[in-house]
Amino acid sequence: MSHRAVILRLLGVSLLWGCNYVASAYLLRDFSPIFLSYSRLVLTSLFLISVAFVNRKMKRPTLQEWLILIFAGLFGTLFNQFFYFTGLQHSTAGNASLIIALSPVATTFLARMFLGESITVNKLTGAGLALVGVVLIVLFGGKSIGISQGDILLVLAMLALSISLLFIRKLSSSMPSYDITILATVIGTVLMTPAALWEASQGQMHFSMHLTMWLLLTCVAILGQGLASFWWNQGISEVGASTSSMFMNIPPFIAIIVAYLVLGDAILPAQIAGGILILTGVAVSNRRSAVPAAAA
Repeated sequence: MSHRAVILRLLGVSLLWGCNYVASAYLLRDFSPIFLSYSRLVLTSLFLISVAFVNRKMKRPTLQEWLILIFAGLFGTLFNQFFYFTGLQHSTAGNASLIIALSPVATTFLARMFLGESITVNKLTGAGLALVGVVLIVLFGGKSIGISQGDILLVLAMLALSISLLFIRKLSSSMPSYDITILATVIGTVLMTPAALWEASQGQMHFSMHLTMWLLLTCVAILGQGLASFWWNQGISEVGASTSSMFMNIPPFIAIIVAYLVLGDAILPAQIAGGILILTGVAVSNRRSAVPAAAA
């Protein structure tokens, strides 16, 4: 595949992910959060399994790899999706996209804490900028000034995602990203089944009776999650992680603009300022630095 085609696909991933935040917020009007998350995961898993069945035989994981996959699914799917959809119900698509954008910086510090990886001056500087950005969004990016319950839950979703990336990073040394994506998603879906059953037992489960909403949910699951994941992994393998990471800066601003046009969400100064700080922090933390601030 040509370099231009790969770049176009990465741009497509950015657009899909940005619109995903808005579509999820819209779907929450007719679906309960856990059922929405679980339904999307089931559809995504079926898509990934069908692609794996058609394309090639997957590598059989070792016992250690299975254990790591379970933890990746636990944090990256169960905890992340639970906190994400519950938080989004009490926040906005724009805030969600900006808070999740902090994940690369959080992963850096978690890798320092648990994996002993070094932290450079750039990473510390970027983390400081991004943290100030999140504080601005959490305190001033809601309908009223103060800490929003939804934004706090979104921060927990971001941390769960960041923890899962540590397990995925560990797996990537022995397993193809293709296999990791499929297995971690399917395992996470299975782990979320009890949560969906609990929501139903509490009488809190509800879903849309409109075909258009189910079609939108299917598009989000297959295009925004399944297809975008394949394109993203392909982009990393073709042009490298540094080039691919630049496209991570696009979804938050896509989400803010689309949420304004589709949902009527206001574009607040705190969102713009916080978003710029977060994305600047992510960019700074990804720059190479010759001077480590903390050694392993």
